[in-house]
Amino acid sequence: MELEQMKVGFMDVFCYLVACPKTKEALVIDPAGDEERVVDRIKQKGLNLKYIVNTHGHPDHTCGNAKVKELTDARIVMHELDDKMYNSEEGQLMARQWGFAISPPADQFIGDGDLITVGEVSLEVIHTPGHSPGGTCLLVDGNLFTGDTLFVGAIGRTDLPGASLSQFMNSIKGRLMTLPGETIVWPGHDYGPRPSSTIEIEAKTNPVLI
Repeated sequence: MELEQMKVGFMDVFCYLVACPKTKEALVIDPAGDEERVVDRIKQKGLNLKYIVNTHGHPDHTCGNAKVKELTDARIVMHELDDKMYNSEEGQLMARQWGFAISPPADQFIGDGDLITVGEVSLEVIHTPGHSPGGTCLLVDGNLFTGDTLFVGAIGRTDLPGASLSQFMNSIKGRLMTLPGETIVWPGHDYGPRPSSTIEIEAKTNPVLI
């Protein structure tokens, strides 16, 4: 598996490229700004982008969907609950109020336990509601892409529509903290002292979890 972390946009979102080195099929996780730079990097690496995967539907993570889809013809993939919420009139109003481009509807829905496959690389979908109803994390080869569920030293906010603190803590403690300690955490924003962490480190040092 090839993995590259890129910081994009004005909210320090981490976008990720995941590719199969054998087939050159790839997906991008949360392209949330600097879309032409992201697509240029995909082309530089000689990749065939199949999917645009959103960990959740908040506009700071989906604002690049339309442009990347236009430039690559990749399919947008998201949990149905967030696609429905953020393609509603209220969801689109939130995007405009935050100053973000509106994402087209998802081309494909994902749910807990599903696999997203590019070449010989398969990412397992873990549904982690709490930050948003359709929030998901993605697990592949000991790497966990956590979106706004788990940051380095923090967790996502729970004061937005559809959020639930109790549901969120159940998702984090019941689904993520039970993974092997060496699992690498790749967060959705550059909010911590390091760009990545591990489940063991977060279990021992994250002030929200100890």
